[in-house]
Amino acid sequence: MTGRLFELFNEKGVLFLDDVILLKLGELVLKGLNRRNFEDRLLRNIRRRLEPYGTFRVSAMQSTVYVEPLSEASDLSGAYEALKTVFGIAGMTLARSCAKTVSAMTETAKTYLNDILTQAKSFKAESRRADKSFPLTSIQLSQQVGGALHDAFPHLAVDVHRPEVTVYLEVRETAAFVHTDPEPGAGGLPAGINGRAVTLLSGGIDSPVSSYMIAKRGIELIPVHFFSYPYTSLEAKEKVLSLARILTRYCGRMTVSIVPFTRIQEEIRKNCPEEYFTLIMRRFMMRIAQNIAEQTSAKALVTGESLGQVASQTMEALRVTEDACEYPVLRPLIGMDKEEIVAIARKIGTFSTSILPYEDCCTVFTPRHPKTKPRLPDVRKAEAALDTGLLIQEALAATERMELKL
Repeated sequence: MTGRLFELFNEKGVLFLDDVILLKLGELVLKGLNRRNFEDRLLRNIRRRLEPYGTFRVSAMQSTVYVEPLSEASDLSGAYEALKTVFGIAGMTLARSCAKTVSAMTETAKTYLNDILTQAKSFKAESRRADKSFPLTSIQLSQQVGGALHDAFPHLAVDVHRPEVTVYLEVRETAAFVHTDPEPGAGGLPAGINGRAVTLLSGGIDSPVSSYMIAKRGIELIPVHFFSYPYTSLEAKEKVLSLARILTRYCGRMTVSIVPFTRIQEEIRKNCPEEYFTLIMRRFMMRIAQNIAEQTSAKALVTGESLGQVASQTMEALRVTEDACEYPVLRPLIGMDKEEIVAIARKIGTFSTSILPYEDCCTVFTPRHPKTKPRLPDVRKAEAALDTGLLIQEALAATERMELKL
């Protein structure tokens, strides 16, 4: 119903300063003594996201965040859409505030929800009385306001089990709020509350999804992309930056590290057995990513690997890859199949960009018969033909960094 409310709001083109966005907290409410830290981070993230849309008062009370416009020039509709991608918000709705009296709540519901109630066939009223000094119980309030609404809209049937519209009445400390069914928010934990991680971002479907999923757990992302020009095109590089820009809607501003990878791949091709090309390439990626993690105070690496999806993602191959670094490697997609990953990519808006026909460095010098069950001593021996330290140092020295904002 919230979407329909905004359609009606936009048709009328009128902003009431007693309109407010209510944001419901999710798992943040389960936190103990450190809950305040989580809430403070969420409020900072919300305020930053609202900056392009005008001036708002943002406050939290009793597991709800209130976003109130302070000017008629504020873009409430734009703010609402922007807040849909803020991690830490479990549910959200547009509401109207009023005095904490039965008559005020009744009149507000009649006028504010008039078009929705006129078009609906059934409804119920549901009350939440956070202000315990309010003289009526929640049931009594629902009965009185619900009865008045039924008199005002006699075509409506009362259905307490499966109503087409639920009229919510929330009696809080400062005011009462009237709204209809909330819609889901982005969920998760506020971005940045759990520290930083370096995420390996390719141009494929998986790595943007894994980046999104780990950011949803409160991680600030530092994306790293490995670029093999001229084997991969400038369009492939721009494709990855486009994916990173999409992720900023959820993760906020990010700095992407573009690591030149051509010389490393050419040295691997010249000096190592073909069956180990991909594994040794992945080991170089992990070492370089760890170096960038050390430079940026990140505490983990993130990859888009899914168990058994390709030859380099068997359990044996993952063991070989992870051996090259000391930091924890987070793999949020490890137990997911491709259909599940694609569904999330479509949901977050990365899929159409990921399938553009510009391939990344992982497709360069792909072995015809890759080892699916490699032995770690054999890979280390093959890799010994390379000057690993020098190649990594050169790549890091030539790394390009690009800051992306919303």
